[in-house]
Amino acid sequence: MKRRGRESTPHVGIYGRRNYGKSSLINALAGQDIAIVSDHPGTTTDPVKKSFEIVDFGPVILIDTAGIDDSGDLGKKRVERTLKSVDHIDMALIVITGNQWGEWEEKLAERFGEEELPYLIVHTKSDIEKPDPAFALAIREKTGHRLIPFSATTRENIDLLIDEIKKAIPERSMAFPSLFGDIIRPDDIVLLITPVDAEAPAGRMILPQMQAVRDVLDNKAVAIVMTEFRIKEFLEKTGIRPALVVTDSQAFAKVSAQIPDDLPLTGFSVVLARQKGDFRNYLKGTPKISELKDGDRVLILESCTHQIACDDIGRVKIPGWLQKFTGRKIEFDIVAGLASLPRPVTEYAMVIQCGGCMITHRQILARLRSAVEADIPVTNYGMAIAWMHGIYDRAIAPFRERG
Repeated sequence: MKRRGRESTPHVGIYGRRNYGKSSLINALAGQDIAIVSDHPGTTTDPVKKSFEIVDFGPVILIDTAGIDDSGDLGKKRVERTLKSVDHIDMALIVITGNQWGEWEEKLAERFGEEELPYLIVHTKSDIEKPDPAFALAIREKTGHRLIPFSATTRENIDLLIDEIKKAIPERSMAFPSLFGDIIRPDDIVLLITPVDAEAPAGRMILPQMQAVRDVLDNKAVAIVMTEFRIKEFLEKTGIRPALVVTDSQAFAKVSAQIPDDLPLTGFSVVLARQKGDFRNYLKGTPKISELKDGDRVLILESCTHQIACDDIGRVKIPGWLQKFTGRKIEFDIVAGLASLPRPVTEYAMVIQCGGCMITHRQILARLRSAVEADIPVTNYGMAIAWMHGIYDRAIAPFRERG
């Protein structure tokens, strides 16, 4: 039986023109002044996250954005940031007022429709000017969405709006899928191999390892955690036969040599790739590593920023392994966080995404979308490392038939 993962927090983006009441709407929803409100257009500059609790539902993150009609060189940059935020949300509100619907709103609705992103249309300042019935009907016919009249001043329809938000938020945004829920059973033993090396944070474990431990426990199974040393001796001494062995990608080769062939073995990065990455395209793209040629350029995407170590996995080890495995002279670009790419994605022969433990499934898909659409092979750290170390088939075997 497939089990739900741990809870997540849905992100709701608020979009509209300047001075249309986006910040007032957020304050009304949250029941407090958490967004600056002004009669001067353009008060909100960059997207800002605001958290509030919906009764009988849970926490929600509201993203207050700059006006989509901002002007000037600085305004254009604000609009770019506003539109980029669409990649990080689970649903949206299009805010209009004064019975106005034009090119700006049309583009938003088209974008949301293309990405199958649920959205609502809210007519704010309805205490000043109510939606015209003919206008509301035209919006319904154009978009398929009803128009919700709303006033931050009188709080008209605030309960209705909250109910509609609750209905529109996709269920998938409310929980992370379980890492192991469909491949282990209660009381199964899962052996987690966690190297303690220069990249391991002092006194702590890295996030994917902690997520794995928690997921095993959530599935009422037993987690045994150890380093990559003396695994074979441990198994022989205890007689334990784990239902699954999971290791850090960098230790694939060392661990694989110590685990009997009939025991399922995979990696933390492979597990994350399946949970929140573009696993289907990773499966297609990873074998393309063997087809890289001299002069090819590879893009490595790190989804978080961190202090760079001398043996950094993304900046040092993977480039080194790729050069050695292929025997080719390859160029590399490394991009951290959600920064812009230094060159068009079509100039890359392959894109290698990190595990993505710090970002959402939707953010990873958005990050890789341009490469996938351009038919550029994509993979992730763990699957690439498994391929280069000759144990790719074994690492993906526990998940191949389950998708």
